[in-house]
Amino acid sequence: MNRVTGATTALITPFKNGKLDEASYAALIRRQIANGIDAVCPVGTTGESATLTHDEHKRCIEIAVEVCKNTGTKVLAGAGSNATAEAIDIAKHAQKSGVDAIFSVSPYYNKPSQEGLYQHYKAIANSVGELPFMLYNVPGRTGVDISADTVIRLFDDVKNIYGIKEATGSIERTVELLSRRPDLAVFSGDDAIDYPVLANGGAGITSVTANLLPDMKSELVHKALSGDFAASKALNDKLYPINSIMFCESNPIPIKAAMYIAGLISTLEYRLPLVQPSIENMKAIEKVLTHYEIKGL
Repeated sequence: MNRVTGATTALITPFKNGKLDEASYAALIRRQIANGIDAVCPVGTTGESATLTHDEHKRCIEIAVEVCKNTGTKVLAGAGSNATAEAIDIAKHAQKSGVDAIFSVSPYYNKPSQEGLYQHYKAIANSVGELPFMLYNVPGRTGVDISADTVIRLFDDVKNIYGIKEATGSIERTVELLSRRPDLAVFSGDDAIDYPVLANGGAGITSVTANLLPDMKSELVHKALSGDFAASKALNDKLYPINSIMFCESNPIPIKAAMYIAGLISTLEYRLPLVQPSIENMKAIEKVLTHYEIKGL
């Protein structure tokens, strides 16, 4: 199985006049490729997948595949839902579109049991055959935690489930998973702790901040994976202020605002119920941005 690992970016979804801005989306992905990102991740939490139509969700995946074709950058596509059948439909479309792998957020709102989570993920992963598949655990957003026991069970039982994006914020969870299954690909899903996860044996990151600073994020990961932990930690420390301010309000509100301030997107639009950040937070984001060089404008 050709696993997707390394530095990956949780792409924002740009809008213009309420609609998906396809040209801007493609340009943002090209910038990621130019700055050394190993894979782009369309339509996850940062991509406002919860408020996209199914057609928009699928189109974002198609654009990512089109732009990344014949480059060194892969596509790790979001295919999650609180309805298993819906997630399967998206996953099959992603596979047909030519993605390299899929990640699927745990079901939100309906709070399934661990057995329900196991059956949910087994069904989605089996629906796409041998396509590499990653779990995505973010209990702060979904209201349900994929327990370590359930992760291990899925990794052992389902041949194409190779890893997990861990966004619990818990280093202990990463330590537990890798102590029990060293071959499991654990991705950091929290920007502030990328280095600690990688230093403990993590296989990569899925970053919000990489929308702004793909060059620094890719270097941080590649340094760690090559064994240069001192350089990786130095980058992680330097990135702490921007990583922190990116969560002053619900993601992706701050990252989109930062990209608008930096000139990476021409319009600052969200889908309700998300709205623009407060004036105070907008000023705070602008202040932090002055400490970084945003490449590829």
